[in-house]
Amino acid sequence: MGEVLQPATNVELATLIREAAVPLEVMGAGSKRGLGRPVAASAVLDLSRFTGIGLYEPEELVLAAGAATPMAEIEVALAAHNQQLAFEPPDLSRLFGSRHAGTLGGVLAGNLSGPRRIKAGAARDHILGLTGVSGRGDVIRAGARVVKNVTGYDIPKLMAGSYGTLMAFTSVTFKVLPRPETEETLVLGGLDDGAAVEAMSLALQSPCDVSAAAHVPGEGTFLRLEGIAPSVAYRREKLKALLGGDIGLLDAEQSARRWKAIGDVAMFADRPERPVWRLSLTPSEAPVIVAKIHAEADIRHFYDWGGGLVWLDVPPTEDASASVIRNAFASGHATLFRASAEIRSRVAVFQPQAPALAALSARVKASFDPKGLLNPGRMYEGV
Repeated sequence: MGEVLQPATNVELATLIREAAVPLEVMGAGSKRGLGRPVAASAVLDLSRFTGIGLYEPEELVLAAGAATPMAEIEVALAAHNQQLAFEPPDLSRLFGSRHAGTLGGVLAGNLSGPRRIKAGAARDHILGLTGVSGRGDVIRAGARVVKNVTGYDIPKLMAGSYGTLMAFTSVTFKVLPRPETEETLVLGGLDDGAAVEAMSLALQSPCDVSAAAHVPGEGTFLRLEGIAPSVAYRREKLKALLGGDIGLLDAEQSARRWKAIGDVAMFADRPERPVWRLSLTPSEAPVIVAKIHAEADIRHFYDWGGGLVWLDVPPTEDASASVIRNAFASGHATLFRASAEIRSRVAVFQPQAPALAALSARVKASFDPKGLLNPGRMYEGV
């Protein structure tokens, strides 16, 4: 791992980065070190001392905390006021074999979101502000504590999904929202992938305000309704009439457990030796693409986001079936979400970029981190 540097203030962090002579692996809790390419770094920049909730105003729907604040602490604080991060950040600890559910800054760095993404958006849609230090050693404070802030460049959104390659976050500010009063999930049985995607699309295009839609082969097609009880009951009956057939129902407790398992990709935690892929596809095309992949590889799979997100695991081959998966579609993205470090060092983890986009990414990296100090190679080789 090399030398571990553990600053406690923005000034200390800025000084360490400014004086750094070797590349640095930026790390909070380290729960997602297996996500992305192995970092070519000689020292670890441990940000675990930037922790704790610094500001929480439930009436203003705003929470600010140190970037290394554990998600468990955030969730307890929000639950006490019946509030939540509406984008439903996943707990990937089981998938990665970690004992830590991750940090608030890690959620932003990965732009992670769960099943409610189709309704509430991703982490980037809820970030209000952040503080951190760039690869130049500059302390940057961007955004604000209010939603309607349009001055200057939207640096917080730029940092979403940057995987620590542009800045080391020290604090983040998110918008929070009230929790729904209740929830239910309709379960449609006996549908193949194509029919399931059609049913999910029909439900999502209806006025029934479905907040999550997923299909797990062999288990069912799941449609979640949230809100006040009378509204949920009314929309349930409308969906039943729209979709027809034999429809089961999960109560609030069962529904919560089901969607947590889907969001956390818990069903693939049982075979840690199998690489896991996350595919972003056009829902109507997804079943055909999955069938092509299945014809050439022994996969397990399920759909989230109404069919727009496909999770699958594959046998532990030399390239984790990368060629099979990426040759199966012309439009979309495939991310190698879990694999050994050796495979991730050889296979493109993130979808290869077109030349113009790769050049833009390189310019953004050079602007924030001209010496290539922060998480070099985490997303793309040489960047």
